[in-house]
Amino acid sequence: MRFSNRRDFLTIAAAGLVATMLPRSVRAGPGDTAPEFTGLENWINSEPLSMAGLRGRVVLVDFWTFGCSNCVATLPFLTAWHAEMAEKGLTIVGVHTPEFPFERDLGALEKAVGRHGIEYPVSQDNSYATWLAYEVRYWPTSVIVDRDGKIFKYHEGDRGMEKLGDELRAMLV
Repeated sequence: MRFSNRRDFLTIAAAGLVATMLPRSVRAGPGDTAPEFTGLENWINSEPLSMAGLRGRVVLVDFWTFGCSNCVATLPFLTAWHAEMAEKGLTIVGVHTPEFPFERDLGALEKAVGRHGIEYPVSQDNSYATWLAYEVRYWPTSVIVDRDGKIFKYHEGDRGMEKLGDELRAMLV
């Protein structure tokens, strides 16, 4: 690109510099209020839930999809934690956010929920509204929310699930 004069060059350079200083979207982090669920539909194992209605409970929001092998690898942990800790104050909410078109099908999701023995609430986020509200980047992502509705942490991937379980148990004491 050639500039006809120095002023044009300096104007464009200054605009670029200002653009790099503008605030970027930063996802809610530890201590921030957890975003409300939005755009979720087709709840399985539950009536529709809200973050406001879950205050007083520790909440694990699990962003997953049934076609993701890493997501499926976390399900035995999640189902075990639900069985172990639900009565102690833990609510797990599966937010199924499809990566591929075939994962948008409610019947296929219902079959996956049954196949994996999932008894905690699961909803579809085909519009990605809740995914975007939480600014999720990867499958699977678990967002842990404390009893006051504040984000405790994001956990991305399928590793370190044992430690995550220990953190949940400590939050429920």
